[in-house]
Amino acid sequence: MATGAAFLLLADPRLPTGGHAHSGGMEEAVACRAVSGVTDIEAWLRGRLHTAGAVDAAFAGAAHAKAGENDSWPRFDAEWSARNVSPAVRAASRIQGRGLLRAARACWPDPRVDAVSAALPGGAPWAVALGVVGAVVGCETLEVTAAAALGSVTGPAWAAARLLGSDPFAISAILAGLSAEVDRVAAAACAFALRGQLLADLPALSAPMLDLGAEHHAAWEVRLFAS
Repeated sequence: MATGAAFLLLADPRLPTGGHAHSGGMEEAVACRAVSGVTDIEAWLRGRLHTAGAVDAAFAGAAHAKAGENDSWPRFDAEWSARNVSPAVRAASRIQGRGLLRAARACWPDPRVDAVSAALPGGAPWAVALGVVGAVVGCETLEVTAAAALGSVTGPAWAAARLLGSDPFAISAILAGLSAEVDRVAAAACAFALRGQLLADLPALSAPMLDLGAEHHAAWEVRLFAS
């Protein structure tokens, strides 16, 4: 990968996209004690990476490849939605997608950003938005899929640190230990995109407990994270 400064800014968690307000399901997992310590965090993140993370990485790569084709976005939305049965998961992703596109309009104004926003007025899924913005800033496909795969675990990992008061060095060690798996997920997603796979043939990996947890979490009256 030939990483440029624009990609580093895109991947910077301090870019104001609203992602900090979402735990990716970790808050509910902590509340129901599916996650209660460092060992649980690692196992939970690994499961998320190889399900929701792999799907998002594949869609980010495919969106990167199709960034100039304005008529394809409703199909992207339909195929991604078919793989994410939870309304709460879909809503959270679209909120973050809108935030990313809003940041892109401020940082890298481009007709491709406006096109996906116009085609999906309800909000583009975060992975689709990431693929488009990645193309706008000049990322390679593998950079985009790596950002999606890594993003599927970093947000929940640092949410766990806040929720459990975990040692930040232990959280960093978990993420470092997962890095080879993140690379493999990203490489597989990139291969799908570069082969020009049909959207219907992209991975359809499910995580039922994430979906059920998201619906449970959405009904809470008091919570630290939006999802």
